Amino acid sequence: MKTFAIIPVSRFSHAKTRLSPTLTSNERENLLKSMLKDVIKILRKTVDNVLVISSDKDVLRFVNDLNVISLEEEDDKDLNSALWQAMDYCSDNCSRVLIIPSDVPLIKENHVEEILNLGEEMEVVIAPSKGGGTNALLCPVKAIEMKFGDFSFFEHLREAENNMLHWFIYDSFYLSMDVNTAEDLGEIIIHGTGTETRNFLKELGLKVYSNHGVERLRVTKERLKKL
Repeated sequence: MKTFAIIPVSRFSHAKTRLSPTLTSNERENLLKSMLKDVIKILRKTVDNVLVISSDKDVLRFVNDLNVISLEEEDDKDLNSALWQAMDYCSDNCSRVLIIPSDVPLIKENHVEEILNLGEEMEVVIAPSKGGGTNALLCPVKAIEMKFGDFSFFEHLREAENNMLHWFIYDSFYLSMDVNTAEDLGEIIIHGTGTETRNFLKELGLKVYSNHGVERLRVTKERLKKL
């Protein structure tokens, strides 16, 4: 049973705009590149092939050297249409797909291996994000409609049920951690040992402190000392 992973990637120029109070536009672009490298590195070790789909030619050029299939979106489609296009491309070469976003740098080999093993018994395996989204979705090619967006985790469960497919929820703190806020950056610094993303954030001079306010973590950018 061959499995292709699909990673949808937004335009570099649109990268993580919610982080603009903390990171510059160039830093946000390089953050996305670091996270993408981490995700691809893990998937290359665990699935049969990896496909990156994007409407941004800069993204596609960037992944050319990362040993993946690159696919340009047709007519700058919305995310779910782009994923359907990617599945259509994969349909002649694999029986199932694993959809993973580009911003889950804490993903580990054992996560993917466990999801694939669960997929031997369950047709659909879903890992939720901490905000009710979907951070991993394993399913047969074109078996369900893509419902990525607000609270997509529940939408994908409903799709599986409507299509009478057996499903399983894969619950993992590390895999639930996508990156949207400064606090998320702090989690990556704490838990992301060995990742390119953590190394990049440390190079920027980001420091994380425990916080007893509304947010658990406080992240600051400190001036790096020159040697």
